[in-house]
Amino acid sequence: MSLAQVHYTSAAPGDEGTAGRFTAVGPGVSGALLAEIEPLLRYELPGGVPGRPSDDELRSLPQAFGYFVLSDGSRLVARAAPVRDTGGTGSGVRFHAHAVHLPPGVPLPGDRLPVEAWRSPHWVAVTPGGPVPDPLTLPPGPAAVSEGLDDFAVSRGPWLAAVLADLRRASDAEASGGRPVVLVERQCADVARWLGLASATLPRESAERLTFTTYTRRPESSASRVVGVLPEDAAAARAAGLRVHECAGPPPAGGGPGDAWAATAARVWRSRSPELFAEARELPGEPFAAGPLAVTALCAGIGLGPDGRAAAAGWAADRPYALDAKRTGQLVEALTSPAVDDRTGPEFDAAGRLFGALEGRCPASVTAPLAAMLVTEAVRGGNGSLELPRRDAFAGPEGAEVAERLGPEILTELADTVGSRPVARTVQLLRVARLLAVGGTESLPGVVDRLAPALLAEAAAHEGPPGFAPALLELLDEQFEVRTALLGALDRIAPEDPGAVARFLERVTLPFTGTQALPHLRMCAEVPEAMATLGGDRAAVWHRVLRAAGLSPFAEPLVLRTAVGLVWEDRAPTVGEARLLLDAATSDAHRVAGTWARLVDAALSTSAAETSATGTSPAGTDEAAGLAHDLLRGFPGEIGGRERAGLLLLDLVRELRTGAPEPGWAERVRTLCAQAEPVEPELRERAYAALVERLLAPDRPGAELYDFVHGEDVELIAAYDRAARTEAVRNRLRTQPAYAADCFTVWTAHPHAGRAWPPVAAALLDDVLRPAVRGMSAEAVAEVEATVGRTGSSGRADAFRDWNRSSALGRLGRRIAGRVRRG
Repeated sequence: MSLAQVHYTSAAPGDEGTAGRFTAVGPGVSGALLAEIEPLLRYELPGGVPGRPSDDELRSLPQAFGYFVLSDGSRLVARAAPVRDTGGTGSGVRFHAHAVHLPPGVPLPGDRLPVEAWRSPHWVAVTPGGPVPDPLTLPPGPAAVSEGLDDFAVSRGPWLAAVLADLRRASDAEASGGRPVVLVERQCADVARWLGLASATLPRESAERLTFTTYTRRPESSASRVVGVLPEDAAAARAAGLRVHECAGPPPAGGGPGDAWAATAARVWRSRSPELFAEARELPGEPFAAGPLAVTALCAGIGLGPDGRAAAAGWAADRPYALDAKRTGQLVEALTSPAVDDRTGPEFDAAGRLFGALEGRCPASVTAPLAAMLVTEAVRGGNGSLELPRRDAFAGPEGAEVAERLGPEILTELADTVGSRPVARTVQLLRVARLLAVGGTESLPGVVDRLAPALLAEAAAHEGPPGFAPALLELLDEQFEVRTALLGALDRIAPEDPGAVARFLERVTLPFTGTQALPHLRMCAEVPEAMATLGGDRAAVWHRVLRAAGLSPFAEPLVLRTAVGLVWEDRAPTVGEARLLLDAATSDAHRVAGTWARLVDAALSTSAAETSATGTSPAGTDEAAGLAHDLLRGFPGEIGGRERAGLLLLDLVRELRTGAPEPGWAERVRTLCAQAEPVEPELRERAYAALVERLLAPDRPGAELYDFVHGEDVELIAAYDRAARTEAVRNRLRTQPAYAADCFTVWTAHPHAGRAWPPVAAALLDDVLRPAVRGMSAEAVAEVEATVGRTGSSGRADAFRDWNRSSALGRLGRRIAGRVRRG
């Protein structure tokens, strides 16, 4: 089929205001298409072109060879070249553009790609004379663009992978309308060679989407997906934010683009094996998946980097039947080559998956090198996440050779007790030791004793399931003796830190449902469900967790410690909960378990009921004091120091309120508070409150009152003052004349007892007792006076009458003064 052609040339001298004109247009090219084509054919000379260039200078100027897709779906292949201006004016250089129009669905002759027309001899630099001839054909030239591409690819090695990666992205069907990729070369022919590399590397449909122009001075406004510029225009392209590859400058620093397909394609080109691209396309997989190309390259003996080898192994693992026996052997040989020294973790993981896919499908002689490489890496490389072969992979002579080589290293490292070893490493060494049938039973207890606390520490350092969990569970499933020893070690650790063990079991579900007792592990596993079911009822949770142990605390006291640590890990029990714990086992059991210390904390805790504002004795205080009494009796040799002083203080509170304490109350309170320092403020207040309540009672011993009054303890006297002013005391004063008489006697009996007591006593007489007496009936007042006389002396009764009379006279004087003012 003939193709319509278009010729366009720059404006003639004197044609001001026009960029150029069409000099010939073939049939079928409408005016609307010409308007769209014209800006694509324009040519701008590079900077610094001499006014009248020589023939050599003219030939060295760039030619703009392009391929464009038009709005109606048709395409245009064009070449614009500089020509000498025969008119003799201006710069001496004009340009001529020759284009071939391809209707939709019509290919170039021979079904060739557009870039292959670059070297065609049918491009002309002048418009055909006379009428436009019958539409010309444009067969590919005798020198295909692929000629010499190997040498060019090798010369552009530093840029090859990055450019191929960008050209692949530019050829994507969804990349239409994106900003172009800019290739900077000194010769536009080299830009065409880049496009030739792309046409040989990319699938046909991708290469056909790759619109381009080999030369432009305005890449930012180009509609092509790939544009070529000279070095002088590279900075402007970069400033415009375009993706620029300056292939005419020094090689780029740093690594490649991180594109495994592009890196593999670059290796293929540098190995001068472009025929492998077509071979790789015959393998299953996505067009730009690195796996098929990497497999093809490795089987052809081309060395690849870690990403390429990982891609090949991963692809083959997913498609174990895609390769024949010969190529499978070639792939395994390439992956396990002793010359490779840069293998990475992802590569080993992919090799492990490949081994699993091939094992049982291929002879052992094929998979043995993979198995040996994997276990060698597990031992020497420290790859803790590596998927290991099965044990039967090492049953033959290959396994014996590997065991002889690696066995001593494994045993030496497992026996090393210096420093710390990550959990994943220990787990991997134990698994490899079993695979290779390496002995080491005698060192297993020590290994497990170090492994158990390391499990808890590493798991606590991160959120979520720890990374070593899958390998650990596989180890426990594979090796019964390790499972038994490790679960036993964790069960022994649990009483010391049950909360840590419980949190670990929530993240890693260990298999301890067998015949081992493991009471502490079972309790740790039970507590999350118990907490969720029973909520805030910690006593109920404690009972349920203790039942999960399957052992009585009388038989195994340490279950007490584990249960208490699980339920009250970060807090002290309440007094009621502590009483429950104390009654649940003997003091000997609590002594062995060490839980008596938690009971002491409960008795001394500030969470116990505090002394009420009214000065009464709340039930919580009585309970705490009773608990303190029992603890002092049950653990006399264990409780000492400030804790013992605090409990004795609580016990004294109990005796002051309910019994007959030993003499010297105030002194004992002061002494015990000093010994209990730093004593909790609430506990001090309880002790003071109990003491002053007893001192305010009519039946207190006089010696205790005397010691208190003359003790000059400001804090105790202030507590007495506060208690005397409470409503309970005021009410007793108003309703009980005998009590009012007693208080009058006490508050007036020691007028010279130091500095602290007299002002307080005087204030209590005026502020507390006087209002109470003032509100009494005359009979009640007389009873108070009589009681004062009987319990004291006639002089004391006279003092009361004088004190009361001064109050009455004061009231009378105030009434008279009020009448005078009203008169």
